Amino acid sequence: MFLDRDQAGEELALKLESYKDKEVVVLAIPRGGLPLGFIIAKSLKAPLDVAITKKLGHPNNPEYAVGALSSQGYFINPEAHVSKEYLEQEIERVREVVKARNQEYYSITKPHDLTGKWVIIVDDGIATGSTMMATVQLVGKANPKGIVVATPVAPPRTIEMLKSSPLIDEVIYLEAPIYFSGVGQFYEDFSAVQDKEAIRLLEKANASEK
Repeated sequence: MFLDRDQAGEELALKLESYKDKEVVVLAIPRGGLPLGFIIAKSLKAPLDVAITKKLGHPNNPEYAVGALSSQGYFINPEAHVSKEYLEQEIERVREVVKARNQEYYSITKPHDLTGKWVIIVDDGIATGSTMMATVQLVGKANPKGIVVATPVAPPRTIEMLKSSPLIDEVIYLEAPIYFSGVGQFYEDFSAVQDKEAIRLLEKANASEK
């Protein structure tokens, strides 16, 4: 159990100290990943960026991800059992949301070049892994030196799925509980992070580059 995202970020930063002397970009998944990414980027003295990905919700339960989409493509959970027609409609809907969020987050800052860098992808928790895998595929197209997935908590099955990906060099986590109903159950304070706050953290982290 974590007090809040700040505590989780501080604990995760300690496990990432081996990347301190490497050329790194910390890539946070909005919005919940930004508070952790901010702390980790500061600890590693690395730039902070964001991966604009959004889950594709199940028709009967929008909170359950059947996949995820980024500006570069999408990932479908192989265990998702939904119709092709539904997926096409959901992909089109989410694509417009991702486009709008890209414009919002990069209104002042610009994306960092990931080529030849170690990219540490951070989120405040991982459930099915669909959003993370979409992000990994997006990062993989940028030809990084390596990809590290870092999260405070994820179920064992998801961790094994991520470790089995040939695109991921290392998976770093703090807890892997067997009984996992949602990321929020592992935080005392899991207040929603608003876009305005997430963007503020992104701009603050990169203020010295301006």
